[in-house]
Amino acid sequence: MLMTRPDFDTLYEALLNRDPSYDGRVFVCVASTGIFCRLTCPARKPKRENCTFHETVGECIDAGFRPCKRCKPTTPEASADPVVKSLIGALEKRPGYRWGEPDIVRMGLDPSTVRRAFKRHFGMTFLEMARQRRLQEGFSTLAEGGKVIDAQITAGFESPSAFREAFAKILGQAPGTFSDDPLLVADWVSSPLGPLIAVADKTQLHLLEFLDRRALPAEFRKLQTYAKGRIGFGRTGITDQIQEELDRFFAGKSGVFETRLALHGSTFTRDVWRELLKIPAGDTRSYSDLASDLGRPTAVRAVARANGANQIAIVVPCHRVLGADGSLTGYGGGLWRKQRLIELERSYAAANPAPWSAQQICQDF
Repeated sequence: MLMTRPDFDTLYEALLNRDPSYDGRVFVCVASTGIFCRLTCPARKPKRENCTFHETVGECIDAGFRPCKRCKPTTPEASADPVVKSLIGALEKRPGYRWGEPDIVRMGLDPSTVRRAFKRHFGMTFLEMARQRRLQEGFSTLAEGGKVIDAQITAGFESPSAFREAFAKILGQAPGTFSDDPLLVADWVSSPLGPLIAVADKTQLHLLEFLDRRALPAEFRKLQTYAKGRIGFGRTGITDQIQEELDRFFAGKSGVFETRLALHGSTFTRDVWRELLKIPAGDTRSYSDLASDLGRPTAVRAVARANGANQIAIVVPCHRVLGADGSLTGYGGGLWRKQRLIELERSYAAANPAPWSAQQICQDF
């Protein structure tokens, strides 16, 4: 359970009020129509006696209900929000543009409404997302062999110092300090939950982290120590492979990740990560469960620390670990992402369980 299930009266009241706090967490099945909806669906509200509530899309389908064509409960929540959809489309058309509130107003949208919608769906505002997108464009220029000044211009930064500062805030070092003769190369990969930084060599993936993760600079420094300062910009076949596998994952086509992983950590930490890889998509464990599975039932705190030290997001599924009471807790990528990942995996695993088992090859360091 990701939350304590409210009683029927509370959920029906949320349905009547179109309460957005339940979006993607609870769905209503309507016996009189045979369809299921989000609680925020704009359709006319059903009678109490015709309603039942379920926590996942899979449960609704198993109960014999069809998805509503108005609120589209089987699509990612943000895709069904017209405000979000229009701005994401505009951002993709002009990724290097310096977006501001006047641009939002010119599109006929209210900045405060936009701010709330993006915070709810993505844990960040649209303007923060647009700034990240500009930095991605600069990163891509560097990965393709471009100069720092070219990357700065592509990213829409007027000042070289502002570009260096923004870049260093993400990775802990300015772009000019990266190696021209690298052992490992860094580039970004995309996902519906935000961009990730991938660091790889020709055979293994060493790091995969969300761009806004606070621990990313510290993780990057540790990897620099391992590589003796020789991390540069670029992509390898491993980078392309993980992008393809992430695309299939988020499209609900496969939960199998076959990219070879390099695990950098202590023996105990690596043991915890391997145990995480055994958790099937759609399932969850508690920290105490993991400790018991490792034969270390008293090492719950150490297991939690190792879980938090994971530096290969999504693939090593630390998001599948919950608190002892079933609550969301302790995810460096943001609890909103953890919620989305678990919901995504549960809905897809219920509909098509076969392709959702992990299959990674790991190398220890």
